[in-house]
Amino acid sequence: MKKLTAAAGLALALSAGSAFAADLPSYKSPPPPPPPMFSWTGVYGGVNIGYGFGNGDRQWSTGTDGFVILPVGIALTAASPWTLQSTNLNGVIGGGQFGVNFQFNRWLVLGVEADIQASGLQSRSFGFGIGPWGAIPGAVSRVYNTTTSNVDWYGSWRARFGVTPFSPNLMLYGTAGLAYGGVNTVSSHTTFTTIGATGLLANGNGSYDKVSFGWTAGAGAEWAPMSFPNWSLKVEYLYTDLGSATINTVGIGPAFNLITGAIIPGFAGYNTSATSVATRWHTVRAGLNYRIPLATAAPVYAAY
Repeated sequence: MKKLTAAAGLALALSAGSAFAADLPSYKSPPPPPPPMFSWTGVYGGVNIGYGFGNGDRQWSTGTDGFVILPVGIALTAASPWTLQSTNLNGVIGGGQFGVNFQFNRWLVLGVEADIQASGLQSRSFGFGIGPWGAIPGAVSRVYNTTTSNVDWYGSWRARFGVTPFSPNLMLYGTAGLAYGGVNTVSSHTTFTTIGATGLLANGNGSYDKVSFGWTAGAGAEWAPMSFPNWSLKVEYLYTDLGSATINTVGIGPAFNLITGAIIPGFAGYNTSATSVATRWHTVRAGLNYRIPLATAAPVYAAY
């Protein structure tokens, strides 16, 4: 009887406990916050390599040629034929860049970037012209012009406007800004004028070697793998224009008898020239960047 009473009491207690537990309010832990997505905000630096190719520009060389009577210094000159040459810069470029990005929302990234490049850009052109020398009937002038241009180095300061419409770690951007570079151009202008049996030969050389300023603009794409979010790869196209330079030359050379080859004393060939050379080119390059996120960078949450 005692055992039966104890069992009944235990069953009653268990049923009462179950009923009490059922009456308690249910509790669920709050869901974890969504993980922050990729952000382009940060300071970065890297390296690049690419190739530059010319704009297909043509340059004009104009000038005069004739002869000078040395004892009295009197010169007789007339316009010489023009020459037209192609200035097509080509060469490998490579260097480094650094900049900063700020991501304002899940699709807009603004930044600034500077780069400095070592350059193998070079062009060598040759022009030839022939025509009557207007000062004396029957005289003929032949003009030879050779121009060599080099961009030894160049750099830029640019703004970047980026968007991430397809994926947070793939940025498409446009860029534009100031460009500058060391431009070295040398021009040689030679004239050979025949007046009957007399030949007049003259050669002048001129150069332009200074830092030129201009502009650059282009577009590119930059991608960062999610497994290594601080590293990114980019491909970029830029058009760069450092303006034009005019090289002036003055040359003097011997006057001689075309039949005997003897120098004619008291006379000399004489010429001047003005050669206009444009320095502009296209660049396609690839680069690698490492980015240091800024401490104040606000996370961009998944909403793609």
